[in-house]
Amino acid sequence: MHTHLSDEDLNFRTEVHNFLKENYTKKIADKIGDSVSYREGIIEWQKILYEKGWVAPSWPVEYGGTEWSDTQKFIFDNERAGLGIPGSNPFGLKMVGPVIYTFGSEDQKEFFLPRILSSEHWWCQGYSEPGAGSDLSALKTKADRDGDEYVVNGAKIWTTNAQLADWIFCLVRTNNDTEKQQQGITFLLIDMKSPGINVNPIITIDGRHSLNEVEFKDVRVPVTNCIGEEDKGWTYAKALLAHERTAIAGVADSKRELGLVKEYASRELDGGDALLLDANFQRRVAEIEVELMALEYTELRVLASVAAGGSPGAESSILKIKGTEVQQSIQTLMMDVAGMYGSALGDNSDTDALGHDFGIGSRVKYMYGRAATIYGGANEVQKNIIAKAILGL
Repeated sequence: MHTHLSDEDLNFRTEVHNFLKENYTKKIADKIGDSVSYREGIIEWQKILYEKGWVAPSWPVEYGGTEWSDTQKFIFDNERAGLGIPGSNPFGLKMVGPVIYTFGSEDQKEFFLPRILSSEHWWCQGYSEPGAGSDLSALKTKADRDGDEYVVNGAKIWTTNAQLADWIFCLVRTNNDTEKQQQGITFLLIDMKSPGINVNPIITIDGRHSLNEVEFKDVRVPVTNCIGEEDKGWTYAKALLAHERTAIAGVADSKRELGLVKEYASRELDGGDALLLDANFQRRVAEIEVELMALEYTELRVLASVAAGGSPGAESSILKIKGTEVQQSIQTLMMDVAGMYGSALGDNSDTDALGHDFGIGSRVKYMYGRAATIYGGANEVQKNIIAKAILGL
C-alpha cells in the first residue's frame, strides 16, 4: 500500500467524489435518516451503486466485484465517509456474500449472489442466543434432519434489522455427540417468510428499534440451504466473523466524526476562546488522532493481504478492538463539546437551537455506541483470540 497517490489514483478519487456527490441526493439521505423509510433508502442507494458496478468493491470480479486495488478501495471508503454517506447494509454484501462465494455450492452462488448485489434480498445474522453470545459455540438452536429438510427450533437474539430482513444466515446445532462445542454446528440460510419464525422487537436505550429476538418453532429449511458440509459450520462462521470485525473498525467514518468534533470545537466558546484552543482538549484530540492513524495503517495492511488472496486473520480482532474504542472516544468527545446544552434542552434540542449539530443524532450515536465494544464479539474475547493466535499463549 503506497502512502502517496498516483495520478491514476487522484483521477479515480475525483471520479468517485463526483459520482457520490451527484447521486447521493438529499431525498435518499432523508429516507435513510427516517426509521420508517430506512430500508427503502438504503436499497435505493445500493441499487445506484449496483448499476454503477460499485456495490461490492471487495468481491471477486467473477461474482460482481470491481477489480479495484486496495488503494482504490481505501479511496472509495474515505470519499464515501467524507461526504457523510453511510456504508452499505453489511449482512449481505460484507458477511454472508463472501461466505457463499467462498464455500457455497454453484447453485447457491447462482441463486443468492445476484440477489445480494441487486438488494433484492435483505439479510440479517442469526448468531447470538440468550445463552450464547461471546461464547458463541455454546449455541443451542437445533436443526434436526428430516429427509430433505432440517427442522429448526430455538432462538437468536440481538438480531439487527430482523424485522426488515428477507433472509437470515444462522448457526444451528446439528450434532450434540462431539468432543468440542465448536463441532456439530451447521451454517444454514433461512427464508424469513418460513412458517414458524417470530420476530420480537428489542427497544434499545436510544429509543430505536433495530435489534430483535428471532424465535424458530418447527421451521423447515431445505437441506440445499446448508453452506458447505453439515457439522462444519464453525469453519465458515470464523471466516465471516473475520470479515465482520474488519468492517466494524470503521476507520473512514471515525475520521469524518473526529473532523466534525474539531469543527464544532472551533466554534464552541470556553471562557471566551474556542474550545479547540484548550490545551487539555487538544491533548485528547491528539491522542485519538494517533490511535486512528495507527488503526488506519493496520487496516490498509489487512486490505493489502486480502487483495493478494489472503483472508482477515487475528488482525481483524485488533481492528475490532481499537476501532470500537476509538469510536467511543470520539462519541464521548463530541458529547463533551456539546457540554451543558444536551441536558438543558433535552429531547427538544436541534441544530437550529444549538447553532450546530448537537441534536438528537449525536446522543443516539453516543448511547448506541456503548455497545460497539460488545457486538461482533466482545473486546475481551478478541484479546483472547489475539493472545492465542498471535502471541501463542
